[in-house]
Amino acid sequence: MAYTTIKKPSDYFNTKLYTGNGGTQSITGVGFQPNMTWVKSRSSGAWHNLFDAVRGATKRLQVNSNSAEGTIATSLTGFDSDGFTVGSSGDVNGSGNSTVAWNWLANGAGVANTDGSISSTVSANTTSGFSIVSYTGNGTDNATVGHGLSQKPDMVIIKARENTSSWLTWHKDLSGAGYAVFLDATDAQSNYNILKNQSSSVLTLSTNSAVNANNQGFISYNFHSVQGYSKFGSYTGNGNADGTFVYTGFKPAFVMIKQTNTTRNWITWDNKRSTFNVVDERLTPNLSNGESAGGIGLDFLSNGFKWVDDTADWNQSGGTFIYMAFAEQPLVGDNPATAR
Repeated sequence: MAYTTIKKPSDYFNTKLYTGNGGTQSITGVGFQPNMTWVKSRSSGAWHNLFDAVRGATKRLQVNSNSAEGTIATSLTGFDSDGFTVGSSGDVNGSGNSTVAWNWLANGAGVANTDGSISSTVSANTTSGFSIVSYTGNGTDNATVGHGLSQKPDMVIIKARENTSSWLTWHKDLSGAGYAVFLDATDAQSNYNILKNQSSSVLTLSTNSAVNANNQGFISYNFHSVQGYSKFGSYTGNGNADGTFVYTGFKPAFVMIKQTNTTRNWITWDNKRSTFNVVDERLTPNLSNGESAGGIGLDFLSNGFKWVDDTADWNQSGGTFIYMAFAEQPLVGDNPATAR
């Protein structure tokens, strides 16, 4: 097994917990200046808010909604050297609210990319396999957009900034290039033929308003697996308390899953909200609900994760699930992962 090129995964992805104060505060301890930050109140029904450095601070997209982008002056107001600053918005800084922020490192505010027939602005981290892409649609079938990565993405999430289209989500383990699910919805996968194809340099678009409405703005978040740092894959549930084991090659810091052969919620877990096994504190990206727990869920292991109950939401017998996972520690390298 080759050694990972990322010795410290938290230099590229990190979860930060904080308590809202209802005013203004700087959140530090992320470990880097994030380029994408996803914020959710754990203790209230506040909406999921996502920000990135390409669109700019205060420009909010709500993950659990198909709403267009809004500029909220009191939301996330800046990306800082070791975190970010939030204002008084209840969604990101409600007084007394326990809050989680998931943070990714790309490459600043972005540079021009002309690899596709549509020019784009791309903030790409080719080491960690993550890019943020902003582009303006041209309404032309088979238009292409450069994504800035060094290989074909394993997962692509696109949101229209100016209309109420859902969060188009493609994953390599769906049934084909045209298949998709939606991050803000429970729908099973279907062949929508909206995002038509992906290559090592570009995404190929249809004319659908979710990805390519003429003269409208879009944002795309693109990921590929990096050994010892991230994994985008699938598994089949066994419907048993001795649940399915999923090999990632690292101890997870974050896992998000979605069943694709039937209607089912998206669910996320991380190593900061649950600091020991069983990892049971969970949030649902397509809903505004506060955090749920209750001693059911999964174990984070040195080399992957394993379900420890038969709950259908993540371990339905015969169910097909896709996942994205980021590492706390790689299985191999200078500081290999150990069991929790």
